[in-house]
Amino acid sequence: MSEKRNQSGEEQSSEHTGRERANADFRVKPNSFSHIKKVIGVVSGKGGVGKSLITSLLAVSMNRAGYKSAVLDADITGPSIPTMFGLKQKATGNDQGILPVPSKTGIEIMSLNLLLKNETDPVIWRGPILSGTVKQFWTEVSWGDIDCMFIDMPPGTGDVVLTVFQSIPVDGLIVVTSPQEMVSMIVSKAVRMAEMMSVPILGLIENMGYITCPDCGRKIKLFGESHIQDIATKHGVDVLASLPVDPGLAAACDEGRIEEFRGDWLNHAVDRLK
Repeated sequence: MSEKRNQSGEEQSSEHTGRERANADFRVKPNSFSHIKKVIGVVSGKGGVGKSLITSLLAVSMNRAGYKSAVLDADITGPSIPTMFGLKQKATGNDQGILPVPSKTGIEIMSLNLLLKNETDPVIWRGPILSGTVKQFWTEVSWGDIDCMFIDMPPGTGDVVLTVFQSIPVDGLIVVTSPQEMVSMIVSKAVRMAEMMSVPILGLIENMGYITCPDCGRKIKLFGESHIQDIATKHGVDVLASLPVDPGLAAACDEGRIEEFRGDWLNHAVDRLK
């Protein structure tokens, strides 16, 4: 482990100084017209596990429970939130700032795709620009009164995730995973980063855990046995839900009807967030 000396001549480990840098307060104030009570980050160790799906379902579920919800889409290079909610209009602004686009049921949403002229245009930006854009979604968007904001993070632990942790007062994290991806190393990275940034992990949500046979109702483990409970126990976190592969849910997302879909898989997670 590398070491260096502080001003008093005492040796400090790189891990210690790294933690100090991580815990330094770089938080920025939100737009003056934003009043946000709780911020939940939704993260994953890798892409393709359904993180944006879980983010959207959590926002819909909390909204149904009577909590004014919002989604800040921080996955700048792969924004899929507007598609799931069927949003076609572009974001506008006034003297208060940029205005988020409301969904059919009143969930406030901001995503880069709501600002691009053509939603299929690729975003070929370097890390600092990506991070700056996410920060602007916090400081320049007039969110109004929000009970619970969900931030859909990009996969991994890169620049944007670090910017969110340092710039925005995140109250807790939800880690999304899937059976074929649920290995100790990946979860450990998320847990370790959360510890360094002093952000509590609220729990794990497993996506694509099984498929239900339409004839007999038996749960079929498409990707093998899940180890999510073992991993959760090892790291002292809760398992909040295990979602199946559901063709109806997939169709609802593709058609922009996620708010119409009904499922009780996230009830425990919603109770944890209230």
